[in-house]
Amino acid sequence: MLNRVAVLSDIHGVLPALEAVLAEPDVRAADRIVLTGDITAGPQPTQVLDLLTSLGERVVWISGNADRELLEYRRGQRDTIPDPIAPWAAEQLREDHLDLLGSLPQSFSLSVRGLGQVLFCHATPRDDEEVVLVDSRLDRWKEVFSGLDADVRTVVCGHTHMPFVRLAHGRLVINPGSIGMPYGRTGAHWALLGPGVELRTTNFDVEAAANQVSQDSSYPEITEWADYFLNARATDADALEAFAPRDGRDHAP
Repeated sequence: MLNRVAVLSDIHGVLPALEAVLAEPDVRAADRIVLTGDITAGPQPTQVLDLLTSLGERVVWISGNADRELLEYRRGQRDTIPDPIAPWAAEQLREDHLDLLGSLPQSFSLSVRGLGQVLFCHATPRDDEEVVLVDSRLDRWKEVFSGLDADVRTVVCGHTHMPFVRLAHGRLVINPGSIGMPYGRTGAHWALLGPGVELRTTNFDVEAAANQVSQDSSYPEITEWADYFLNARATDADALEAFAPRDGRDHAP
């Protein structure tokens, strides 16, 4: 059983945000660092993957929908990706990066002190693109948790880039938020597990980070991209408005 686990989600290829979180004492001291997907679809994809692989077996990798899409694009299994930066990011990846992304599981379980058996996934345990939100109805949570073993009492998911903790049918649900593309407020958002749950924010010099990303990345629209996402121009209200119709609430009885 692990004492402390740091959860980093939705890094989206933003190296300075990742570096700031990895420098946190509690992340450096954690027994494991779990990445809950959407690791590399962003402006510095190779740098992010190389840094994370250098950390060795402390890192637990989980695939997100964006990671899958990059791999499918490079393997000729799809012609387009909805995210404008993703095709560019896919083209930057080396073969060893593609092999790594292709090997990642959709979920992973760890036993964590105080939380028991914890299931880590990207969006939901059964799908890497499903949407569940802090205010999703209980019937929706019951639906996406169908098939989970009864001993899984904690579920950690990412995908929507907004941190929350809530109970749903007796299970504790945690979303750590996003490292590289935060919605609602600036900073790199992550979670520390064991024996409880702490939602953390690592603040860093956003202007300096945006300049670093802009100088380092060859993505054609990088200046606009860095300004929009590192400054969290999308509010939590914007994100909820965009995501909410996708959690099935409009079709609820």
